Amino acid sequence: MKNIVLASKSIDRNLLFKLAKLNFEVVITIVDEDKYKGQISNPIELVKKLAEEKVLNAKESLNKEGKNAIIIAADTIVYINGEIIGKAKNEEQAFQILKKLAGKTHNLLTGFAITETDISKLIVDYDITSVKFLPLSEDDIWEYINSEEWIGRAGAYSIREKASLFTESIQGSSSNVIGLPMHKIYAVLKNEFAMNLLQNF
Repeated sequence: MKNIVLASKSIDRNLLFKLAKLNFEVVITIVDEDKYKGQISNPIELVKKLAEEKVLNAKESLNKEGKNAIIIAADTIVYINGEIIGKAKNEEQAFQILKKLAGKTHNLLTGFAITETDISKLIVDYDITSVKFLPLSEDDIWEYINSEEWIGRAGAYSIREKASLFTESIQGSSSNVIGLPMHKIYAVLKNEFAMNLLQNF
């Protein structure tokens, strides 16, 4: 079985791989996300481009080290009423984001890219999940912010933790809301890279 590298510092993506009992290692990438956010207004193209840049950055690093691996990278954003929402930088930003999302349906988009160190093949795709939140009072939002789950998460929430309490419905992949559309990762690895994750123990 080939080595798997997850090119992401996301604790949620890391957890998804662990829950699936996959053998993998993590590589942190350095990509100027703000640069691409300033250039690309289409949310789908943005997450795909960021995922691609991250996976290629990781590939370059691994090739320099002479390591052979399949590399997976991703980027997630929230999209509502024509606005792209990423990670909150502070509590006030988190509050404003959650106030926009409360009582409404938003789309969560994850772009992902997969490549391998010793071949040129690069697969870039995305997934969209619709998430509806219950109405939240300002006090509710601040109570949630105090949990600090918002830190480092697109849309300032983590659906696998306390945000599950006010998530009314999900249409689409639930793992995508956490950070990766695992069903699509599985299909791409099996069909394009001859790796069956069901055999990865």
